Amino acid sequence: MSTQEIGALVRERRNLFRLTQLDLAEMTGVSHNTIRKIERGQTNPTVEVLSKLGEVLGFQIELTIPHTI
Repeated sequence: MSTQEIGALVRERRNLFRLTQLDLAEMTGVSHNTIRKIERGQTNPTVEVLSKLGEVLGFQIELTIPHTI
């Protein structure tokens, strides 16, 4: 998933729950500036940040390891 796709998902879910960026920042402990950058696709969030966002916004992250020959 690209940073733009992640940002769009976070923004979509946040709006679905009628939360402001500040609300989401307070609920997750992630800075408002980081939330803003994620939604704009300007940063690649860490697994920890994605996990916090997922807990509040109702999504899970799944890591896959490519199969090598």
